[in-house]
Amino acid sequence: MNEHARPSDEQLVAYLDDQLDNDQRRRVDAAIAEDSTLNLRLQWLARSSLPFRQAYDELTQQAPVDRLQAMLDTLPAPARPALNRRWFLAAAAGLVLGGVLADRLYLGWRASQVKHNWRGLVAEYMALYVPQTLEHLPADDATHSAQLRTLDARLGVNLVPAQLALPRVELKRAQILEYDGVPIAQITYLDPAHGAMALCITLSNTGSRHFAHERRHGMNVVYWADLEHAWMLIGHNPAAELEEMAKLLKSRLSA
Repeated sequence: MNEHARPSDEQLVAYLDDQLDNDQRRRVDAAIAEDSTLNLRLQWLARSSLPFRQAYDELTQQAPVDRLQAMLDTLPAPARPALNRRWFLAAAAGLVLGGVLADRLYLGWRASQVKHNWRGLVAEYMALYVPQTLEHLPADDATHSAQLRTLDARLGVNLVPAQLALPRVELKRAQILEYDGVPIAQITYLDPAHGAMALCITLSNTGSRHFAHERRHGMNVVYWADLEHAWMLIGHNPAAELEEMAKLLKSRLSA
């Protein structure tokens, strides 16, 4: 790994397993400190660092080796392997390797599922909202600015209340949600005609994408993406009205 290269997943796993020398660890530490998305990736990989080996070490101590050997002794000689501790440990090691590999593959698959289904997760959450959910929340810029700084810390989106102002609807709250370690920003509005509405953001590296429409849980969704983030605007508003709002937001946020 050179001084400026982004660490690969293999290097992050080696970092977690304490397999890097001091210079390599220093470079990974520096990269993590500068890149919040890399730190998030490390957290994903760290979740698979469970004590499988210790568990199997204990299992080998409890295994009924004598009884298993007696069962194997009843087999014809050509088919009878020597059941010793080395053979049993080799089998356990194979199970450990398979378990760790399966766990990490599952985590990668799960992260992909969250990434591709995040709009569905948001829609499920928004389906629970009623106007009374938001009516009591403070509406001053100082409160919203503090909330937006939390979003910036997790997702790298530098937003201010003036950028998010929309005709007729009232900005109510900005907060960070998280699903399986994936952060999702939710900026909620209250529309006097249509109820709760939200602008939601998550990290994305799939490239820019123009506006697209869909319906989820009885609500309209307009979604798009830039080089670093995926965005969606969701509510009971008509689709054309939501798209006009989305265009206004996008023009301000990309200025």
